Amino acid sequence: MRARDLAVPLPTITLATSVLEAARLLAGHNLPGLIVVDERGCPVTVLPGTQVLRLVIPGYCREDPTLARMIDEPSADVFLRGAEGRTVADLLPPEHPEPPVVDPQATALEIAAVMAQKRSPLVAVAAPRAPMIGGVTLDALLDRMLAG
Repeated sequence: MRARDLAVPLPTITLATSVLEAARLLAGHNLPGLIVVDERGCPVTVLPGTQVLRLVIPGYCREDPTLARMIDEPSADVFLRGAEGRTVADLLPPEHPEPPVVDPQATALEIAAVMAQKRSPLVAVAAPRAPMIGGVTLDALLDRMLAG
């Protein structure tokens, strides 16, 4: 099984996408992250869902998660509003890591190796310097590997 056979269309975002839209896509498609693409549709990086959480959770709760227990649920729901007006560019370091990308001819083991090396539960499938043809999630890859 090659990457082109495992690749599925996934929603993508750009650096200008709002954080709230990224959160909606993550939740609406049950994804572990989103692939950030440039104006040509070429992968730039992967935005893990945990990075979205980092932006909306107060720093003191990230440093000591037990403090989060002190905040009631209605107040906790307000934190997501703190992301209003922020973009994906605000979530990424200036020097974001190279995206986890595999060639359409890559094998399942190659996909797994890239995921492990990049510590990413999501890889883009694209030929070098070409628009993305789809993506592979860790869940889909494991399903395929365990089925064989």
